[in-house]
Amino acid sequence: MFKNIRYDIKAIKERDPAARNGFEVFFLYTGFHAVLYHRAANFFYRHGMKFIARWISQHCRFKTGIEIHPAAKIGRGLLIDHGTGVVIGETAEVGDNCTIYQGVTLGGTGKDVGKRHPTIGNNVMVGSGAKVLGPFKVGDNAKIAAGAVVLTEVPEGATAVGVPARIIFTGDRAKDKCDGNDLDQIHIPDPVSTEMCRLRYQMDQLEKRLAALEGGDAQHADKQ
Repeated sequence: MFKNIRYDIKAIKERDPAARNGFEVFFLYTGFHAVLYHRAANFFYRHGMKFIARWISQHCRFKTGIEIHPAAKIGRGLLIDHGTGVVIGETAEVGDNCTIYQGVTLGGTGKDVGKRHPTIGNNVMVGSGAKVLGPFKVGDNAKIAAGAVVLTEVPEGATAVGVPARIIFTGDRAKDKCDGNDLDQIHIPDPVSTEMCRLRYQMDQLEKRLAALEGGDAQHADKQ
C-alpha cells in the first residue's frame, strides 16, 4: 500500500506542473485523496463488506466532488487533475499512469448488463468534460479530447475528437503515443480537416494517374 502511495505521489509530481512537492500532493490534492479513499473502499468491497465500501465512496464524493464506485479497478499513478465532477462507474477499469481531468465520466449507456463501463489502457489522457460511455476498450497511449463523447473503441495511440467522437491518427503512430507527460489538449487534430486532406491527397493521386493514362493513349495514337 505504501509503495503505491509513493508511486502515486511521484507520478503526480512528474505530470502536474503545479505540484511543488510530495508534501503538498499528500495533504492538498483532492484527486490523490479520492484515489486513497477508493483503495480503502475497494478493499472492503472485495472482502464482502459492501455497505462500508459504499459509505467510504459516498464520503469521498462529499469531500472531493469525485465519485468512484468501490468496485472499479484503478491502476497506479492515476492523476485526477482538479477532479470536480469526475464519475467512474462500477465495472470501469483504469490502467497505470493515466490522466483524467475535471468533469469526466467513465460510464454506461444504460443498455448493457454485466460489464457496462469502459476499460482504459495505460498512459491514457482523458480531457476535461469528456464522456466515455460503454463496455469497450480505450487503448494504451490514447488521447480523448476535451468535451468528446466516446461511444466506440479507441485504438492504441489514437486520438478521439468530437461529438460523437471520431478516431484520428496523425499518420505517425509513434508521435500519436503519449508517455503520460504529454498533457497537450490544444494541438488536437481536427477530424474534418484531416479527412479533407486525405481526400485531397487521393484526388491528386487519381489526377496524376489519369494524366499518365491520357498521355500514354496520345502517344499510342501518334504511332498509329
